[in-house]
Amino acid sequence: MKAFIKAISYYLPQQELSNHGLSALFPDWNVEKIANKIGIDTRHIAANDEFASDMAIAAGRRLFSEHAVSPSEIDFILYCTQSPDYFLPSTSCIIQDKLNIPVKTGALDFNLGCSGYVYGLALAKGLICAGIAKNILLLTAETYSKFIHPKDKGNRTIFGDAAAATLVSTSGFAGIGEFELGTDGRGAENLIVRQGAIRYPEKTANTLSDEYGNEQSAGNLHMNGPEIFSFTSREIPALIADTLLKNELAKPDIDQFILHQANEYMLEHLRKKMGISPAHFYIYMAKVGNTVSSTIPIALYEAMKEKKATAGSRWLLAGFGVGYSWGGTVINFK
Repeated sequence: MKAFIKAISYYLPQQELSNHGLSALFPDWNVEKIANKIGIDTRHIAANDEFASDMAIAAGRRLFSEHAVSPSEIDFILYCTQSPDYFLPSTSCIIQDKLNIPVKTGALDFNLGCSGYVYGLALAKGLICAGIAKNILLLTAETYSKFIHPKDKGNRTIFGDAAAATLVSTSGFAGIGEFELGTDGRGAENLIVRQGAIRYPEKTANTLSDEYGNEQSAGNLHMNGPEIFSFTSREIPALIADTLLKNELAKPDIDQFILHQANEYMLEHLRKKMGISPAHFYIYMAKVGNTVSSTIPIALYEAMKEKKATAGSRWLLAGFGVGYSWGGTVINFK
C-alpha cells in the first residue's frame, strides 16, 4: 500500500512582530541588517493565552474547511510539538476531542523540532503501509516565542509561531517516497531549553548576556548559532545525496528542493554548496519567520499555490535541527 499527501493547510497567530517593531524594542540592534541577512520581514507570535494546541486545532479546522474533509474520515492523529500543553496527557488526545474526530482514532505526540515534519511523514507512511490507518492527520505546531527571553533579540528576530495540518492518506496529489533519517545527540546542548522539565524542574531567574547583548536564562531557548550552522553545513549535503540515492534519483531529477526554512543565509549557503540553481530551490520565510516543524508544510503549501508543481514533478523535502536530528524524502506529484 502506498502513502500520499492529500491536503495541506496552515494557521498563523494574528499578532505580528515586524522588523520595525523589533527596532522599536531594540534601538541599538541593527534589525534591518540582520533581517536582510536572514530573509525575515515579520513573524507571527502566539497571544499570551494562545498555545500550540490551539493553533494545531485551528490548522486542522482550516484543513477540513479548505479541502472538504470530514473529521469522521480521520483514523490517526500525529502531533509534533516541543511546546505541549501538559507533561500528560498527550496533547493529541485533547486535539481529538476538540476536532470531533472519532474515538476509534489512534493519537500520539512526538517531540521533534525542525526535522519533525519529515519524521511525521515517515511515521504516517509507516502506519499506512502497515495497514494500521488510512487517513492520518499530521499536525505540527510550535510556540518557541514562549521559550525566548524578552531581551534575546537574536532569537526573537528568527523565530515565529505557526501550525500546519497535513492529511496523509492512501490516495492524494503526491506520493511519498523513501526516507533518509539521522540523529546525533552529541549536539543536544547546542539547541536546548535546559530547565522546566523533570531533570531540572525549577526555572532560575538568573540571566546571562552573550557577546551580542542577547539575554537568556537556563529556562529560555538557547541556540549556539555557529555550532548549528556548522552541523547543517556538514550533514545536510550528505542528507540530500543519501535521500536521492534512497529514491534512485539524481539531483537533476528534482524539480524543487524545499528545505527547513531556518534562515535565508544558511539556505543560500547550502544551495550554493550543493550546486542547486535558485529556480529549483524554494524559500518562503519573509512573512512568517522560522516556524520550526511547520516551515516545510508552509513552504510546500505556498509553492503549490505558485503553481510550481505539475504532473510528474519530484520535490525533495529535508528537515534538520534540534537533537541533532535530520530527515529527507521525495514526493512525486501525480
